Amino acid sequence: MKLSFDVDRGPGEKAAFGLIVLLVDETIEAEFRTIFTLDGVSLFHSRIESAPEVTHSTLMRMKERLTDAAAFLPANRPLDAIGYACTSGATVIGSDAVEAAVRKAHPQASVTDPARAVMAALKHMNVTRLGIVSPYVEEVSGAICDLLRQNGLETLAAGSFGQAEEAVVARISLKSVEEAICTVGSDPQVEAVFASCTNLRTFPVIERSERRLGKPVISSNQALAWHMMVLAGLPSGGAGPGRLFND
Repeated sequence: MKLSFDVDRGPGEKAAFGLIVLLVDETIEAEFRTIFTLDGVSLFHSRIESAPEVTHSTLMRMKERLTDAAAFLPANRPLDAIGYACTSGATVIGSDAVEAAVRKAHPQASVTDPARAVMAALKHMNVTRLGIVSPYVEEVSGAICDLLRQNGLETLAAGSFGQAEEAVVARISLKSVEEAICTVGSDPQVEAVFASCTNLRTFPVIERSERRLGKPVISSNQALAWHMMVLAGLPSGGAGPGRLFND
């Protein structure tokens, strides 16, 4: 017996997103699941080969792999926004180069990454003077500070866990992350704290840290999720943690 059926726009009726995740990332997918929960919203994941250690040279290797990784995201309908989930990778490769590589596979999608998303979030919140928490070694942390400076943002305090190994970054305790944020953010001239790296767990401590400091805390994953929603025209109020989503 042949059954009749109707069709609709599918599982991404309101919006469909793509996320390119590093092979070694153990954090971002769990944190994103707490945000992309609306009916009619789909989030598709692809993985990109990445090295277990974060250095300038290992990050640059991803540039040639971006188009292939994006091509593994569904293309049955145009995706509204695609995020490349690597703050340091986007910083080293450049957001424009990331966008160009991803759009070779998905020409109609808006493309963002944590570096671009954080710039948009800081502008949205009218923040120019920052404290930065980073898990990275100096050459990578320095590149992020340079990028912020090039975009008219001043880094007044910076702290790093000094780690190159991604497996260690994913296991830095939430208590350590919260204390690092609050230490860096204690300077009264710091207007907000940026916790960098998609593999660094931040969601459970963002609002606690904001209450302790009395100022915004922005993380790579939080900013990336927020910017993807903004690019797709979805309401972001209340969807995620912290003042970025709730002010």
